[in-house]
Amino acid sequence: MRVVLFTLTQLLFTRFTIALDQSQQQQPLTGQPTTQYLVELSPGETQWVTEDEKWALRRAGRNFIDITNTPELSYSASINSSPRTAVSYPEKLTHQARVSPLLKDLSKDRMHENLQRFSSFYTRYYKSSYGVESAAWLRDQINQTIVAAGADKHGVRVEEFPHSWGQPSLIATIPGTSHKTIVIGAHQDSINALAPMFFRAPGADDDGSGTVTILEAFHTLITDKDVMKGKAANTVEFHWYSAEEGGLLGSAAVWSSYRSLKRDVKAMFQQDMTGYIKKTLAAGAQESVGVITDFVDAGLTNFIKKIILEYCDIPYVLTKCGYACSDHASASNAGYPSAFVIESDFKYIDSNIHTSEDRIEYLSFDHMLQHAKMTVAFTYELAFAKFD
Repeated sequence: MRVVLFTLTQLLFTRFTIALDQSQQQQPLTGQPTTQYLVELSPGETQWVTEDEKWALRRAGRNFIDITNTPELSYSASINSSPRTAVSYPEKLTHQARVSPLLKDLSKDRMHENLQRFSSFYTRYYKSSYGVESAAWLRDQINQTIVAAGADKHGVRVEEFPHSWGQPSLIATIPGTSHKTIVIGAHQDSINALAPMFFRAPGADDDGSGTVTILEAFHTLITDKDVMKGKAANTVEFHWYSAEEGGLLGSAAVWSSYRSLKRDVKAMFQQDMTGYIKKTLAAGAQESVGVITDFVDAGLTNFIKKIILEYCDIPYVLTKCGYACSDHASASNAGYPSAFVIESDFKYIDSNIHTSEDRIEYLSFDHMLQHAKMTVAFTYELAFAKFD
């Protein structure tokens, strides 16, 4: 997630309490030449910026998509491209008998264990050696999950989508009986927006929480024999994107590729920040999940509302996050229907993100469990849906 809400206290804490011992500092994979990047801050509003100016935008709370290498994903290009084919989603949910037992197998303890390790990397900044190491750890966890379930014998697999900056995106595929595809996404990288190459960025909520939420959903889904054995009508992919914080770079590369290959993707559902509810409760508001309503596909978003009402134990609240606020924007600008659900009403999201204070102890795993339930139910219902 790329909205930064610094308070003076957090700023001072980050500046003066981070250890800068050379042995703790991350090592850049390559030199950092002065290069300019073309970013789109709102529909049609573009600007050339340096790497440092990217982080200045981040500190100012500006969202953007870096379209330097993917100009076809600019908003204007996406609007002017071939008309999108509308996708119709099921009017009724029909797989409760299969989904409900799966939800009981979701584990808060497993999510906590995975997030404890994932947020222990000094940072997951996508241009750092730590970012490469954290991606390798995540890939191994996904692969171990596949092998433990015996799903590798049925074609379930995880693959790297390589990028020039080092940290790869990861794509886990559960084959179905068709090439029509349902995609679940989160981003694996983290940043400290003051100085990504130097300061600690545990990224527990942003987006460690989404990463382990969809990992847990993946773990549970492949225990279903019909899903594991490829009997679902549609193929399912789980994406863990690199370099979201740099302007949706990893997802833009993936979705630009899918667009070029004319991949038949029927839905993309992003989980970015799924664990923080302290400000919601402090405000006396009801715990809920935030359903984003701007720059998303209306039909897919309405389907998600049905999923929440049927399978979650808490309600949803409608909210907005602005243009290019997470990786679903890459899918949308590539011409695919996408949707995004966040931890709360946007005004109550975690203000510790992009700092050294984005730590696991501030998160609610009960709340993350609701996002995991939502993800399993959404994926199962659409995996077996019949699309034209």
